[in-house]
Amino acid sequence: MILEERPDGAGAGEESPRLQGCDSLTQIQCGQLQSRRAQIHQQIDKELQMRTGAENLYRATSNNRVRETVALELSYVNSNLQLLKEELEELSGGVDRGRHGSEAVTVPMIPLGLKETKELDWSTPLKELISVHFGEDGASYEAEIRELEALRQAMRTPSRNESGLELLTAYYNQLCFLDARFLTPARSLGLFFHWYDSLTGVPAQQRALAFEKGSVLFNIGALHTQIGARQDRSCAEGARRAMEAFQRAAGAFSLLRENFSHAPSPDMSAASLCALEQLMMAQAQECVFEGLSPPASMAPQDCLAQLCLAQEAAQVAAEYRLVHRTMAQPPVHDYVPVSWTALVHVKAEYFRSLAHYHVAMALCNGSRKAHLKRAILGQEEALRLHALCRVLREVDLLRAVISQTLQRSLAKYAELDREDDFCEAAEAPDIQPKTHQKPEARMPRLSQGKGPDIFHRLGPLSVFSAKNRWRLVGPVHLTRGEGGFGLTLRGDSPVLIAAVIPGSQAAAAGLKEGDYIVSVNGQPCRWWRHAEVVTELKAAGEAGASLQVVSLLPSSRLPSLGDRRPVLLGPRGLLRSQREHGCKTPASTGASPRPLLNWSRKAQQGKTGGCPQPCAPVKPAPPSSSKHPGWP
Repeated sequence: MILEERPDGAGAGEESPRLQGCDSLTQIQCGQLQSRRAQIHQQIDKELQMRTGAENLYRATSNNRVRETVALELSYVNSNLQLLKEELEELSGGVDRGRHGSEAVTVPMIPLGLKETKELDWSTPLKELISVHFGEDGASYEAEIRELEALRQAMRTPSRNESGLELLTAYYNQLCFLDARFLTPARSLGLFFHWYDSLTGVPAQQRALAFEKGSVLFNIGALHTQIGARQDRSCAEGARRAMEAFQRAAGAFSLLRENFSHAPSPDMSAASLCALEQLMMAQAQECVFEGLSPPASMAPQDCLAQLCLAQEAAQVAAEYRLVHRTMAQPPVHDYVPVSWTALVHVKAEYFRSLAHYHVAMALCNGSRKAHLKRAILGQEEALRLHALCRVLREVDLLRAVISQTLQRSLAKYAELDREDDFCEAAEAPDIQPKTHQKPEARMPRLSQGKGPDIFHRLGPLSVFSAKNRWRLVGPVHLTRGEGGFGLTLRGDSPVLIAAVIPGSQAAAAGLKEGDYIVSVNGQPCRWWRHAEVVTELKAAGEAGASLQVVSLLPSSRLPSLGDRRPVLLGPRGLLRSQREHGCKTPASTGASPRPLLNWSRKAQQGKTGGCPQPCAPVKPAPPSSSKHPGWP
């Protein structure tokens, strides 16, 4: 019998049930995904309502015991919010917790949660400042203010990737522009910046823009930790990317610790930042070890490679012991989650046992069994510490890694010819830590999100900032005389009147040496180059040109009245009082008598913020990335 293809296509219909089954399965999976997203959003809303109620009670009560209880509740709510948002990010980004086939052989890392903030209305203070100080219509800058508010709103929920980092750095750079243009030591924007502590969830607020900048910089470091923790470290490239992310995080925390002081929240205190630096450098050192992990094809008798791994593991253990000592001391002990301290302790024991295991693999004499014995004891101790922490008990991956390593050590021990009990006199010495690559803290790429100043229409920062005071002159009509206009121009953006000939048309119009030209014939020219202004004046012909200039005032002089419009020092012409610059911080945060968060260039070398050891040195950033706007 010869089988022939059916012309009516009936045979094709046999596959349709399978295709329909696949479509149905896909629809079911999508439905489950959407259902889980909806559940997470409901849980987040519930946690936010609980946080709002707890925050109101925290601010209203003066009872210390009640405040301590509420602070504990805020910490619990903060932890739940961080976990829910991480899960939501994984669902939205299609990230599967088991996405790496070899993930079962990597130890979990510690990522930091982002600081959260409330919505902020920039409109009123910026419009008022633009109108009063810059002499322009604040309402005409509505588009710029909306752009700034939209950027801040997007920054509150960044994606956990490079795009999220670019968003945070873009907003940070705009804050630097705002600081340079609108603020002086005697003036603030009059806004309260509200942020929640990343470690405790306790709210804090300040009028200082430095608090906003510092909180964004903290989130840049925290986002680097999340990116590093999400890498597939089972391959060398993934371990390298994770190490760089932790180095960038350490650099952000170092920058924050060295330049900010009097922080109102515990996570930005010098002691906490020092502990976070040490933690990130320890995790970076762990990535160095993982990048050197032997392939399956490497022979166990490769003595040099095994000894190298032993010293690298000992180095990781030493780093984690240092972190554990820092976390166990007050005040860091009161802020850092207990599970972090427990995990760091477990890792210290685990990597010390790995050091002895690799030494045992390199030896062929009687000391081999002694090192294997210490490896087994260390791994059993790591499992015991893991079981003591309720949070760690839920991390099955960590227990699986340690258990797998313990079984491997027991198997090697059983293979030895001579059977000795664990009471033998021989004791293996400690392994001296050594590494071929000591990670250094690296500055975050603050220039990668650098864009133009949103308020660049106000003019170059060198002249048009709140730190300078000027008088706006004009418009004045300038005609050409027999010798021309009678003035000399110099420079770009803005063009400067370098000289005025006495008795000339320019002198008669009231122009003076040192004035800056800001408008020619009704066209704003604050960003024009010298040649563009000259061309416009030459094109005016005999009819002349209409100019508007500004005259900078010495700091000792006050603006005068008359046809030159005054530029007042602040709203309604008055400097803000020192009381307006104070911050409102919850009493339990232990704020110092000088609670204002300061931004300073002074290096605080030798001050480790209570840490037992100095933090890792920070690798200098290249010149291109260190020159970001508004650096104080």
